Amino acid sequence: MAAAVECVFCGIVAGEIPADVVLDEPDLVAFLDRRPVFKGHALLVPREHVVTLPDLPAALRDPFLAAAQRLATAVVEGLGAQGSFVAMNNVVSQSVAHLHLHVVPRTKGDGLRGFFWPRTSYAEGEAADYAARLRAVL
Repeated sequence: MAAAVECVFCGIVAGEIPADVVLDEPDLVAFLDRRPVFKGHALLVPREHVVTLPDLPAALRDPFLAAAQRLATAVVEGLGAQGSFVAMNNVVSQSVAHLHLHVVPRTKGDGLRGFFWPRTSYAEGEAADYAARLRAVL
């Protein structure tokens, strides 16, 4: 629990760090990102200190996704966005080690060009092997 003591999101959840909270529920909190991609960019976090999506307790999966749906709807209905970008990182590029889902309002022509991901290809039969390995753990 030592990591939670130093976690900025745990500080926000506890009310020790100021934030513009947009959703406050028994298990979840959403607040505006301090460095938004676009105005209205919100972060959804579990109150419990959970680091990555695989760590999220089963009992929180449905409430977390339901809240994400409501936030994605809210940026359209409440901010006039045409849609949203919804994403999360797990470890790599995760700026705060507390699970958080980004809900970013989007409009056509807003200038966001997406992320530049390196591309690769599979060797003959390699894709089937990767798929089988994933199925085995799912």
